[in-house]
Amino acid sequence: MGKKTWIITGTSQGFGKELVKQLLEKGDQVVATTRNPKALDDLNADPNQILIASLNIKDRNACFALVQESIEKFGKIDVLINNIGYGLVGSIEEVSEEEWREQFEVNVFGTLHMTQAVLPHFREQGSGYIQVLSSIAGLRSTPGIGYYNGSKFALEGMFEALSQELSSFNIGVTIIEPGPFRTNFAGDSIHLTQNPLEDYVPVVLPFRDYLKKANGNQAGDPVKAAKIMIDLADNEHKPKRLVLGKMAYQAYKSKLQEEMDRLEKWKDLSDSADFS
Repeated sequence: MGKKTWIITGTSQGFGKELVKQLLEKGDQVVATTRNPKALDDLNADPNQILIASLNIKDRNACFALVQESIEKFGKIDVLINNIGYGLVGSIEEVSEEEWREQFEVNVFGTLHMTQAVLPHFREQGSGYIQVLSSIAGLRSTPGIGYYNGSKFALEGMFEALSQELSSFNIGVTIIEPGPFRTNFAGDSIHLTQNPLEDYVPVVLPFRDYLKKANGNQAGDPVKAAKIMIDLADNEHKPKRLVLGKMAYQAYKSKLQEEMDRLEKWKDLSDSADFS
């Protein structure tokens, strides 16, 4: 469907690096943002095909400057994949303000910086496509990762609105919701609160144990996931949301059924709040 130019955030490992690898093999042009440019050295990419940018996603001005640099190098941008993010483990009470603010600075506000930076270009050229990496954790909550849940729930709400705001501009939006995939999310990338409280050990420990057991054994294949995300750019009918992996599908289906049951159970009380 023609050569495209992509901006991918968070490309030092996981989905981000796999996306860059496949896009280069496909012959597309890539702007790869990372805090660790050396992590992409092994790709041996043609400098004419890639722009590797050391970017602090929390720096809004730097995000806008990168978009301008990308346009100057490649002439256009076709797709933005907001991939950057990390998980924070700890109960709502025990996680420090510094920790939960950093979680939102990266996962939410950093994603918004890049999105706002690219949108004027997309509107001017009359086309564009944005993917944002949410998670099954953006569709249902789990004890011990409430702040991570909150960051992904925030993205779900904002990008659902964005998809409607951009519908008349020929700009597509897809929220990607992976389940467990064999990346470093459950390993080196996960952050554990530095302020654990003993009372919450029984609440948080099950999820921490799950991460240890799951790391390296997840059912999700990041190579297949990256190909799906890339292929969506050429799909005429782009989904507003796409869960990835059987676990995510089943988990979200169960959550929707629970919500429908709850909605019907309390329907009479809900209805009673209106004027007679």
